[in-house]
This record gives sequence, structure tokens and C-alpha cells, in this order.
Amino acid sequence: MEKLMSLAAQLSRYSLRFGGTLVLLAALLIGVDVILRKFFQSSIGGADELAGYALALGTSWSLGATLLDRAHIRIDSLYSLFPRGLRLFLDFIGLFLFLSFFGLVAWRGLSVMEQSWVSSSRSHTALATPLIIPQSIWIIGLLILIFLGIILFVRAALLVWQGEVAAASRAISTRAAAEEVEEEVRFLKERKPKRMES
Repeated sequence: MEKLMSLAAQLSRYSLRFGGTLVLLAALLIGVDVILRKFFQSSIGGADELAGYALALGTSWSLGATLLDRAHIRIDSLYSLFPRGLRLFLDFIGLFLFLSFFGLVAWRGLSVMEQSWVSSSRSHTALATPLIIPQSIWIIGLLILIFLGIILFVRAALLVWQGEVAAASRAISTRAAAEEVEEEVRFLKERKPKRMES
């Protein structure tokens, strides 16, 4: 299972980089378009359309890494007051509902993508982008999220089965404030020597 989790972490890193690159390229494209409009009364045709695709694709490709990093936003005002067993039970329910929701989104997205393929749908813009292209890339991001989520769910369930409740909780529960502080301190310590070398 650890080898599978290592593979999942690697997949999530690659998908996160891909998603982040798309969002960065969208920001650069919009920036160039704004400068062209301001100083040259010209425009990159379809910049807003491409940026919209990049934002949607970047988001879907980044969701899996966010899940493994336990960085999705959750309201946990009462959650922290519950006993560990109940919190873990709620974490499993939350992860199941999260994956069910995105499974439904992906399923409906696949039917929309199929319709776009059958009817050769294109965007109603100057670019006339074949919609199958952004839709299929978006769906792949969602499928990666679901795949990573299932692996995470199974891993946490196996940890509970083996009696490692604390490890299961660390795998799927929200990060405590102390964990976030520890991570930031560790990040700063790792970064500090690199700065001194430069």
C-alpha cells in the first residue's frame, strides 16, 4: 500500500505542476493582453476564453494534490470538540461524500464530453475551439482526483483495520493548527540554507 501511496503522491505532484503551469500561463496571457490593449490598442483574440479554460483545467488537475495534502477548506468549529473516534468516522463520511460528488460531476462531464464529440461542438467564439479538447483534459483532472481519493480512503481504512487510528486520522482529517505551524517552520528551515548559499 505504501508503494501505491508513493505513486499517488508522485501523480499528484505532476498534476499539481501541470495545473499551476496552466494558471500561470493564463495570468501571463491576460497580462500581455492588457498591455496590448492599453498601449497598442490591440488584443490577443480569445485570451479570455483560453484563460477560462486554463483556470478550469488548472483547478481540476490541482484538486488531487490538495486532497492528499489535506488542504481543502473544511468548517471544523465543532469537529475539534468531538472525540477522536467520532472525528475519524466523520472524516470517512466527508471523504466518501466528497468523492461521490466529484464522481457525479465526472460522470455528467463524461456525458457532456461524449455529446461534444458526437456533435463536433465548438465554442461560439472567434477561436471556435473544439470543446472536446478542454472538456477531456478537465475530465482527466477529475478522474485523477477520484483515483487519488479512492487510494486515500482505502489506505485510511486499512490503517484503522491495523489499529493505527492516529495514522488514519493524519491521512484524512483536517490539519490541526499546530500541524500547519510545524509545516511552515519546517518549510522556512529548509528554505533558509538555500538562501544563504545563493
